[in-house]
Amino acid sequence: MNTFFLFVLVTLVSLMVVYLYRVIRGPSVFDRVLGLNGISTKAIVLLVVIGTVFERVEMFVDISTGYALLNLVGALAIAKFLEERGAPQK
Repeated sequence: MNTFFLFVLVTLVSLMVVYLYRVIRGPSVFDRVLGLNGISTKAIVLLVVIGTVFERVEMFVDISTGYALLNLVGALAIAKFLEERGAPQK
């Protein structure tokens, strides 16, 4: 069972690295925001998996829920800022 969790953890971290590339090299601000949201989503799943490994799922679910709400508020704030600033034209 630990091999399965190790595989899931390595897979999630590798997906986060792919999103990190998107954040660093994204051609537009919107690509960077999507990359950050992807990293945050994978981090939430990673927290739940770590909680399962340590058999403390209830604590890690609470932490991941708070992190998800923080991610949502941050994404909405960035979207509102970009809307008021005006979208760049291509």
